[in-house]
Amino acid sequence: MAKPAKPTFKHAAVLSRAADGEPMEQARQVAAFLSGLGVQASPLYMHAAEAPERVAAGEFDLIIAVGGDGTMLRAGHLCAPAGIPLLGINEGSFGFLIELERATWREYLPRLLSGEYRLEPRMLIHVELWRAGQQIGAWEAVNEAMLGRGRLARPVHLAASLDGQPLTTYVADGLIIATATGSTAYALAAGGPVLPPELRNMVLVPVAAHLSMERAIVLAEGAVIRVEMVRGVEPVLTIDGQQPIEVRLGDWVELRASSYSLNFLRFRDPGDFYARLLHIMDNHPAASAAASEGQ
Repeated sequence: MAKPAKPTFKHAAVLSRAADGEPMEQARQVAAFLSGLGVQASPLYMHAAEAPERVAAGEFDLIIAVGGDGTMLRAGHLCAPAGIPLLGINEGSFGFLIELERATWREYLPRLLSGEYRLEPRMLIHVELWRAGQQIGAWEAVNEAMLGRGRLARPVHLAASLDGQPLTTYVADGLIIATATGSTAYALAAGGPVLPPELRNMVLVPVAAHLSMERAIVLAEGAVIRVEMVRGVEPVLTIDGQQPIEVRLGDWVELRASSYSLNFLRFRDPGDFYARLLHIMDNHPAASAAASEGQ
């Protein structure tokens, strides 16, 4: 069977993590370079209202994010529902999710036009917050959803069930539910396992468990996890390190594999994943938590 044709790109959004300064100047340079290759390109401040509006309207077929891993996470939230591939150019500190560096993007971008790249699909987690039988909100997580204590330094009590069957009650500072992508972020910092990025699994990682289950659990594809707030202080829900969402006692969160995938645009060989991970960890001891902190 013939492989499906790779997309050819006609209009790219180049998203900057800042409205001005070096990141926006870099975004303008990337856009100008792409224009010279015959690809229409628009430099945009990613937090401006027009950025998500234009992406959702189908104006772009490629998104390039200029920033750090936090910028990649935010861009991923735009790309995945629209089915648009995402390429990262590093302007941050770590850039584990990012493919290109400042010194190399001019070398690699011409390869977009000749099809010398691959698309690497990543699973997302669909997260729903429920209260008294009513859905309060729904989100897609690239890295993880985290239920944890808010202002008070007391453990939360989280009753978890798997596919409708009771699993355990976590008494902990929090519980991370991560994708394979997120296994190398906050979940790794909390002692969780590293999953190959192509896996469509979720991993549950308790944070500072208090006389309760302290081991991480890897869930099979298709699993549905429900986590209910049963006792103690009221926690907050955080998606990919963004603004915390209030959660009340009696609320529950349901999580499953998302119907969306995020396609990272890659030039490197797939086998580079572990070598890159170890290189970053050796050179940046705090790297495992950086993406969740939203660079």
